[in-house]
Amino acid sequence: MTEAKYVTVQADIKSKIYQGGYPELKLPDERSMAESYGVSRSSIKRALNVLVQQGIIFKKRGSGTFVNPLYLKNQAIFQHEGSNLGVSDSFRINGQAPAIELLDFRVIQATPEQQSALFLNDGDFVYEIKRLRKLNGVPFMIEYGYVPIALLPGLKKGDVTQSIYGYVEKEKHKKVTRSFMTIMAAPSNEEEQTLLKLKPTEPVGIMEGIFFMDDGTPLEYSNMRLHYEYLRYNAFVSLGSE
Repeated sequence: MTEAKYVTVQADIKSKIYQGGYPELKLPDERSMAESYGVSRSSIKRALNVLVQQGIIFKKRGSGTFVNPLYLKNQAIFQHEGSNLGVSDSFRINGQAPAIELLDFRVIQATPEQQSALFLNDGDFVYEIKRLRKLNGVPFMIEYGYVPIALLPGLKKGDVTQSIYGYVEKEKHKKVTRSFMTIMAAPSNEEEQTLLKLKPTEPVGIMEGIFFMDDGTPLEYSNMRLHYEYLRYNAFVSLGSE
């Protein structure tokens, strides 16, 4: 089974969970699922293990595999899928991905803050990528991304209207697999109030992170400004193996 097929099966299982496809919150046994998807049991086991690691399902020895009820209750807008760890590229609501509107794309000299985050030197330049994310036409996030020019020379405007991490995987054969995230809130400014339909008295949620490729190189420093109603981030922490 190819990785692409494995990702498809994993996404389908998650979609069924979103849509209430398992009303009793119990998944079929691995043999039945393998027959249903036309794949081996080991492939099903691999897909399920990823969902376990994400906290979406859990396995109860001797009883089977179940949907995590807390996951259904607290579905965050951030849902990581696939092999790349792109937060802004992984936002979902009921499995629906947001549309992207490119607001600005230019080259600037890296600020001291960007130099520190991306391990750059004085005088180095970065792409500044400003995008607006929408769900059903409603804006919910302004995203500022900063990527070193030296890592992606020749990056074009059309390349950043879709997933940047998908571009890196396709063109550079590298994946974004680690991140350092900070989540906070702050008073909203006039631009955020205009783009996100916020009242002057309403705050903006902030998700700020550094995203690293699989060889340890920092690819992007990102600052995401969200409508506060969408600032929900779930984390599943495992303290040991099953």
